[in-house]
Amino acid sequence: MLAYPCSGEINSTVSNALEKIELIKQKYSDGTLDELDGLSIEYPEWRFNIRMSNTEPLVRLNVETRNDENLLGEKTKELLNLIRN
Repeated sequence: MLAYPCSGEINSTVSNALEKIELIKQKYSDGTLDELDGLSIEYPEWRFNIRMSNTEPLVRLNVETRNDENLLGEKTKELLNLIRN
């Protein structure tokens, strides 16, 4: 088992990237927020980064957990549902 399993970069085509990122920022506002490179939010057992592409109508998502592949799958699915719907 990996110590820090990660999703790898997952690209999603969206019509309004800023709107999606703002929605996610509000939903996960209880985490530790960093906006240095897109939006990064961290919790004790997992974290993610979402950022816009500069050249395409895409957002790029990366999710990482601490030694928990089930949590990785759950949080990746949860975030992709918000991004893609």
